[in-house]
Amino acid sequence: MRLAINLVISAAMLALFMWLVWPDPLTREKLSFAIGLLDFAQMAPYLAAYVVLLVIMHVCRSLRWNNLLAPLGIHVPAGPLLAISSVGFMAILALPARLGEFVRPGLMRKRGVSASAALGTVAVERIVDGLLISLFVFGAFFSLRGPDSPGWMMPTAYAALGVFGAALIFLIFAMRWPVKTVRFGLALSLLPRLSPRIAGVIEAKLLDMIRGFDVLRDKKNLSIFLVWSLVYWGANGLGLWVLARGFGPVFDWAHLPPLTVLGAFASMGLVAVGITLPNSPGMVGQFQWFMQLGVSLYLGASVLVKDSDPYVAVYAFASAHYVLQVIWYIAMGAIGLATPWVSFHDLWTARAKPAADAESQKTGEPVAD
Repeated sequence: MRLAINLVISAAMLALFMWLVWPDPLTREKLSFAIGLLDFAQMAPYLAAYVVLLVIMHVCRSLRWNNLLAPLGIHVPAGPLLAISSVGFMAILALPARLGEFVRPGLMRKRGVSASAALGTVAVERIVDGLLISLFVFGAFFSLRGPDSPGWMMPTAYAALGVFGAALIFLIFAMRWPVKTVRFGLALSLLPRLSPRIAGVIEAKLLDMIRGFDVLRDKKNLSIFLVWSLVYWGANGLGLWVLARGFGPVFDWAHLPPLTVLGAFASMGLVAVGITLPNSPGMVGQFQWFMQLGVSLYLGASVLVKDSDPYVAVYAFASAHYVLQVIWYIAMGAIGLATPWVSFHDLWTARAKPAADAESQKTGEPVAD
């Protein structure tokens, strides 16, 4: 049942975003012309720099997890951690409705960490990332505010900051008073009254997951994790800016100014906020739409007008960025599966973990980690 709901949500997101970004015949004709303007020999240095930044991003995003696992008494060597993370990142991209988030915690069970506790570290990772990005988006949007700014801009910034700020407050309360916090949350859901057995199973799982929050007490590992994260997001934003520089001939054709570094970082931030929603399969359409929305704040609202030259130029740029990201994560995931540290059986078992947990909640019988 849970899988069916996730698939329906994912299909709905796919339909929505494909409706928003699917190019009509005129746009496709202009896209073909715009791509033909690219001189790939001239673009090669920008692509090389983009790939170098992708490597930096991938290494930082993978290895920083050790600093979240350290308070649990776990240290994974760099090779296995890169393999596990690469397969997990590929799963996040491929599986619908954020189900891929369960893969990395599931793969850690072979290394003596319960999937629930490992999932707690992933929750910390997502909340800290979200808070960093929402702070940056808020600052960038705040600097752009004015009578001509779109009405959605500041409410989006405040909403993102509020959501991740509230999540951080929950982490702090859960660390300080784990049992009281979990029981309060369950009481709000009315689940203890509706189904005490299921509520008991969920309570046990949540309390185990809270073990993964221990890094917030470990100042050294938390500081190192934040440094890794800042480098990761810095490389991410610079990668977008470098690729935009490579698309200079296309932007010139559409009479668009170059995308600034601040514009690249703000666009990256809006995409990062947008894809925290339940994702369409492969984030198709969702990625491009949020990218165009972010770029429109810096290059003008014309980039949102379908069939216009600015729209086509930014759509080509956003699609190229998306395709390069997809190729990268699929390639890294395939390499991870080719190593001795992760197998297809491990991946299937890790992916099946949420379904097993859901079944345990129905029956009231916990599933062993």
